[in-house]
Amino acid sequence: MSRRRLLAAVALSSSITGCTSVFEGESGATPSGNSATSVEVTEALTGISNPWGLAFLPDESGLLVTEQAGRLLLTDPKTGDRTALAGIPDVYARGQGGLLDVTLHPDFNSNHLVYLTYSVADEGGSTTRVGRGRLERDQGQIADFEPIYTARPFVESDGHYGSRAVFDTEGYLYVSVGDRQFKNFGPDHVAQLRDNDLGSVLRLHDDGSIPDSNPFVDDPGASGAVFTFGNRNPQGLAIHPETGAVWETEFGERDGDEINILEKGGNYGWPVADNSCGYGTDDPVGVPHEERADVVAPVYGWACGSGGFPPSGTTFYDGEAFPDWRGDLFIAGLAKRYLAHFTVDGREVTEIEPLLADRDQRIRDVVASPVSGHLYAAVDADNAPIYRIAPDE
Repeated sequence: MSRRRLLAAVALSSSITGCTSVFEGESGATPSGNSATSVEVTEALTGISNPWGLAFLPDESGLLVTEQAGRLLLTDPKTGDRTALAGIPDVYARGQGGLLDVTLHPDFNSNHLVYLTYSVADEGGSTTRVGRGRLERDQGQIADFEPIYTARPFVESDGHYGSRAVFDTEGYLYVSVGDRQFKNFGPDHVAQLRDNDLGSVLRLHDDGSIPDSNPFVDDPGASGAVFTFGNRNPQGLAIHPETGAVWETEFGERDGDEINILEKGGNYGWPVADNSCGYGTDDPVGVPHEERADVVAPVYGWACGSGGFPPSGTTFYDGEAFPDWRGDLFIAGLAKRYLAHFTVDGREVTEIEPLLADRDQRIRDVVASPVSGHLYAAVDADNAPIYRIAPDE
């Protein structure tokens, strides 16, 4: 048993109340030992409007924050200062759409490239797009912003854009796209048809072009950008710090939420193999994953009747501030209203004590600061804080 698995309680000290509370298996988490990690929670930023994505600059001199309505903020969590950057693309900010994720190019220190995912619309409906531009900090802008890939087709729906983005250790850009809420559950669902980008995770070069090594590039009837399919609404992507594997989280229908490890060309089952039930029913959407040899099962899931989670932004912890947490997975929880904490041992994933459960707020994204190793979590609200989670010293 690893040292991380001995965590039994998380003591949260609020900068507002000055009090400390200890969680003992709240919100469905499973206690696992007798030691404790004490943390201090403070509001690093306040007054943010529906933050969706977070990305630290490599030297921790600034935190980029997307607001769903269409602003990209360059913030200083130490002082609370923020600048709304110019040069941001127009977005389709309706329903679940808007300005969504933000991530940095692996060579940001030399090229200053910032990547954004966002929803756009035309006469055919709306879709997910990814673009990039150059951060010019002194000018307060993203310069020369350009779209680099647009998911097809456009759909008359304002939901399930997916829209996380992450670079892996080889420099490939992964972008998640939701199934856009199609309800024709069965083999003809868009997430099971590879001739489109919906209900999938895309893999691209940093300029938006399609790698020759993608699984379906030689299939004339398939989208060459697709890396995995059968994904319902993926709102979390993270790179394992040791294996380099891409981990993904996605929403189920009624419950059925999942944590997956992405495999090239993998079919993750939605909606033909799934643990969800239809909304308002106890009727399974698909068969269990283990009943189909052609799908990849999740490494962790919330079955129908469990109450679900559903998961949004996610990150692996690899910092210095909490050495016992290295290699652990943190996932922002929306309906369950806490930051979930999981230990990871290969493909074995175990939920332990949550963070921020006493705040009773929807958590949209989480990121670890690259220098201090503190965790930052964004609340999904009109007038939201971004919390800093640091050691209680």
